[in-house]
Amino acid sequence: MIRLRVPPLLLFLLLSVATVAPAAELPRRPNIILCMADDQGFGDVGYNGDPIPHTPNLDAMAAVGLRLDRFNTAAPVCSPTRGSVLTGRHPVRFGCFSWGFELRPEEITVAELLQDAGYATGHFGKWHLGSVRPDGANNPGSSGFETWLSAPNFFENDPILSREGTAVPLEGESSMVTVEAALDFIDKATAADRPFLAVVWFGSPHTPHEATPETREPYDDLELTNRLKNYYGEITGIDAAMGRLRASLRERGIADQTLVWYTSDNGPQNNGPGSTGGLRGRKGQLWEGGLRVPTILEWPEAIPEGRISDLPGGTVDILPTVIELAGVSYPEPDRPLDGVSLAPLIAGEMEARHKPMGFWVAPSPGRGTPSAKIMAAHLAAQQAGEPLPEELPPLPTEPAERLIATFESGEELPGHAAWIDGPWKLHRIPQQDGSITFSLYDLDTDPTESDDLADDHPDRVAAMSEALAEWQASVVQSLRGDDDTGQ
Repeated sequence: MIRLRVPPLLLFLLLSVATVAPAAELPRRPNIILCMADDQGFGDVGYNGDPIPHTPNLDAMAAVGLRLDRFNTAAPVCSPTRGSVLTGRHPVRFGCFSWGFELRPEEITVAELLQDAGYATGHFGKWHLGSVRPDGANNPGSSGFETWLSAPNFFENDPILSREGTAVPLEGESSMVTVEAALDFIDKATAADRPFLAVVWFGSPHTPHEATPETREPYDDLELTNRLKNYYGEITGIDAAMGRLRASLRERGIADQTLVWYTSDNGPQNNGPGSTGGLRGRKGQLWEGGLRVPTILEWPEAIPEGRISDLPGGTVDILPTVIELAGVSYPEPDRPLDGVSLAPLIAGEMEARHKPMGFWVAPSPGRGTPSAKIMAAHLAAQQAGEPLPEELPPLPTEPAERLIATFESGEELPGHAAWIDGPWKLHRIPQQDGSITFSLYDLDTDPTESDDLADDHPDRVAAMSEALAEWQASVVQSLRGDDDTGQ
C-alpha cells in the first residue's frame, strides 16, 4: 500500500527553488557503507506495511534513520543503476544501456575520488560493470577499489568470488558472506586509522531464489508457494546480513561515525514474486514500480532520530552526497553530473530538490554474464595452472553509434524517457508509427500513475518536455565524448 506523508509546507515548496545549505554542521569524513539489494521492490520490506517480509533489522534501521520514500534508481535494470551510483551520472551518458554493459574506464568514480582523499576503498559482492579478472580494464580495482571480493553478476549461496582477480570458493549464505568480507576490510581500515568506503552489493533477491533453511524459517508455516518462500527467504537473508553489519559497527564503536546507505538497484522482476507496494510497473520499466525502491540512511551522529522524507532523490545523488561529506571536490566542474548532494537533506535543511531528474531507456539488448559459470571456469583454470578463459563476449558498439547518429540527424530519439520535477512526472513514449506521446502525473496525489493529467496542463507538459529534450541532448553529448560542452 502507498502511504503519503507530505507535510503542507513541503507541498507548497515542491516547485520552488530549494534552499540548499552547505550542511556545515554535519560531521566530516565519515565512514561510508553503500549497500544495494538486487531486484528488491519498494514493497518488499516490513516497514512499508507488507506483513509477509520478515525484515526486523531493516525495519529497525528505518525507525531510527532517514527513510527516503521517493528514492529512484537511475535505471530500471541493474548494471546501469550500479554505474550511476559510482559516477553520479545517468548511465546512457557512458554507454551502459542495459544489464551486462560496463563502466566506461574514463568515468570518474566515487571510489577513485575517496581513495585519492585517503579513504580505504572496498567492493564486496555483485559487480556487473565489467570484468573481475586480475587484468580487467574495468574491474573493481581499476575503478578505485583497492580491496575487492566480487562477482561478475548475481550469485547464490556458497559462491565462488574473485578476490582481486583470484577465484576463491566460499561457504555460507550469500548475503552474509558479502557482509563478512566487508567487515574484515572494515577492521583493517579501522586498525590503520583510515576512514573507509565499503560498497556492499548483494546478489539477492534475484532469481533463482535459493534461501537457506534458516532464512526460509519465518515462512515455513505460511500458505505460500516454495518460490515465494525462497524469495522472501533471500530478503530475510539480506536483512540478517544487515543486522550483522549494524551490530558489528556498534561492537567496534564506529557506528556513530559511519553512514550506512541501503537501497535496491531497481524494482521487482517482471513475472516475479516481488512487490512494488502498489506502484505501477516493474523491473525494466520507467513507471514508479520499476524505479522507486526502499531506501534508508543510518548515521547516528548526524541523524539522531528517525525521519521520513518524501523529497525526490535517486542513485545519481549518491556520489555528490558522499564526496561532499568526505570534503572532496569533483575534479571536473564542467563535466555533467545528474545528481545533487543530499547532505543538506541529511542535515534537515533541504526542503525541496532544486534539480529535476531525467530517466531514459535507450533501446538495447542486455548481455548475459552468468556469474556461477564464469567463476567456476576461472577457478578450474586457476587450479590447472592454465590461462584464464575469456569471461564475457565483446560489448556491441552499435547501440551507441545508432543513438548518436539518430541524434545528429535530428530524428526523434528512441526509447521511453521520463522527467521528474517536484511532484510532477512526465513520460515521453515513442510509438510504433513514429509519433511521441506524453503523459503527466502528480506523484504526490497519484503515486500509482493512474490519472494522466497531460490534457489538463498543456503548458506544464510543454515546459517539461522541452527540459527533457535538452537533458537528452546533454546525455548524448556525453555519450559521444563531448562532456566539455557542459549540461
